Amino acid sequence: MKRLAVNNLIIVSDMHMICRLGLFPAGYELPLDGGGVYRGSKLQDTVWAWWREFWDDWVPTVTRGEPYSIVINGDCIDGGAHHGNTTHISANPEDERKLALHVLKPLVKKAVRYYMVRGTEIHVGQSGCNEEAIARELGAVKDHYGQYSRWRLRLRCGHGLVDIAHHIGTTGSMAYETSAIHKELEQIYVDAARWGDEPPDVVVRSHRHTNAETRIRITKRRHGRKHQGFATSCTTAGWQLKTPFAHRIPGGRRSRPQFGGTLVRCGDEEMYTRHYVQSIQDVEVELA
Repeated sequence: MKRLAVNNLIIVSDMHMICRLGLFPAGYELPLDGGGVYRGSKLQDTVWAWWREFWDDWVPTVTRGEPYSIVINGDCIDGGAHHGNTTHISANPEDERKLALHVLKPLVKKAVRYYMVRGTEIHVGQSGCNEEAIARELGAVKDHYGQYSRWRLRLRCGHGLVDIAHHIGTTGSMAYETSAIHKELEQIYVDAARWGDEPPDVVVRSHRHTNAETRIRITKRRHGRKHQGFATSCTTAGWQLKTPFAHRIPGGRRSRPQFGGTLVRCGDEEMYTRHYVQSIQDVEVELA
């Protein structure tokens, strides 16, 4: 049976579920091993309201009500004890799995196809084993090895090509915020030229928890004719509040956390992106 062509990709990442600063459904009581429950904080409720706005209002608007596929671009879960942290709800992988399935199942049902890209091993297990298990249970599209998750995804969207992976370099200075993002695009184009591969129209990375984008004008050949457009490289916002680890690193301790996701859409002439981004002031002004 011929697969339905899709012109819209919705990409989200870095939910870090099972962290007390990660994504958690408002009003939900997560049953924990041993009989306890966890209820989200007021800040988590605020982030969850944006999550619902993203999926219920923003996605139908930017996709124009058309079918779309979903890509979870890594770190949908936080992992139990890592970096010596004390912010996890539970170190039991079963509790983590229950939460992830509760949040993601309704979204996957609405999508034409669902893909899982592996995140950072300290969060998602060695070789992404925990995200592989979640992807398998949710029925993610398998790669050519038969695995339900992968480190890198090259995806045809309409007539365009999208290159998606989780990791990318970071910086502590806004002056260099797009340096690694644009460098990623350049290196992919050089490698494509070296081996005669088709270069992507859009490159998407995550890991930083912040959204930024760079574009360059290109000419590509399609159906034997030249077409002008843009090559775009971007990063996605995350869904995690600022952690103790973020307070230690340059840039992270100074900047506000970002929450959101990305649309990659194939129009009649070219590929383009749209980004939903919200932020919250996590430090209040106090009286001296």
